Amino acid sequence: MPPQKHGQIGPETLEYAYRNGIFPMGDPETGEIHWYRPDPRAIFDLDSFHAPRRLLKTVRGGGFTFTVNLAFGEVIRHCARSHQVEGMWITEEIIELYTRMHNLGRAHSVEAWSGGRLAGGLYGVAFGAAFMGESMFHIERDASKACLVYLVERLKSRGFVLLDTQFPTEHLAQFGISLVSHRHYLRRLKAALALEHVRFAP
Repeated sequence: MPPQKHGQIGPETLEYAYRNGIFPMGDPETGEIHWYRPDPRAIFDLDSFHAPRRLLKTVRGGGFTFTVNLAFGEVIRHCARSHQVEGMWITEEIIELYTRMHNLGRAHSVEAWSGGRLAGGLYGVAFGAAFMGESMFHIERDASKACLVYLVERLKSRGFVLLDTQFPTEHLAQFGISLVSHRHYLRRLKAALALEHVRFAP
């Protein structure tokens, strides 16, 4: 898909892209949205996802309180700020677009709270039994990782079969990322999209 200027992309285009293995990132200098299709693609195999014992203890022992879709706007803006050093690909148009997706029930956030304050979070989009993670942030140590563990447990309990992380990172590698070809990814994606009854929320 070619780059697109501000206002040229809506929720329908975004959903079509995701269902075909493509996702957008914004360019703050040009105002364009560029489309990506990594090959290989980074995914998590939900059945073999591995979290360190210390982190599991934090998640299950009440170190944080978790919510879903309670503070989507705060989460995506925190994620945007956390990526400023890397070029701030979460532009204002990306924020606006995913907020519209959130209002349509397609984009979701997971929040970690500590002492009544937002400590970390992540957001992504869900179609069928596929969840495509977009970004995460933390204010307190381990908060974003704890949100990832909570996310995986929620996905497994609700019948999801695919968690797409797009690009491999050192931050995520400790949990057991798998790198698959684009062709393999599309097969996994097609099977996940066929499970239209699966819901991330409520």
